[in-house]
Amino acid sequence: MLAYRFRRLFSLLPILLAGSVQAEMIDIDSAELTRLQKSGVPVVDIRTAPEWEETGIVAGSRLLTFFDERGRYDARHWLQQLKTTASPDQAVILICRTGNRTRIVGQMLSQQAGYAKVYNVKSGIKGWQRDGGAVIPVQPTLAACRADKTC
Repeated sequence: MLAYRFRRLFSLLPILLAGSVQAEMIDIDSAELTRLQKSGVPVVDIRTAPEWEETGIVAGSRLLTFFDERGRYDARHWLQQLKTTASPDQAVILICRTGNRTRIVGQMLSQQAGYAKVYNVKSGIKGWQRDGGAVIPVQPTLAACRADKTC
């Protein structure tokens, strides 16, 4: 299933994002996430709503699901939503459960969508929590983004 997602993602993205320039994707740890977030780099949590509800979220995260529960995605729509948080010339931090999905999405952003600097939280929310990172309940944030149709 995961291999199918990868093939599907990488086969469609060149068509959707033709003409973009390759940039930089950097794996970061929890300490770097804290530093970058404090400096104003937005954190985008690409997990699903049930995952957010299970673990909570990093305070200040933008909730923007990339892969749904069945592994489907709409890269074009997702990129339009992302651009309201960070334009291609701005840095962005991606977080998921363990860093695997964000690695895929981060490569797409840096190699095909022209994002200048993409940070991947290499151990995801699980690593963040293991390292003592605080999370907040998702309910208020989720209610707000659902009302605005932004998550």
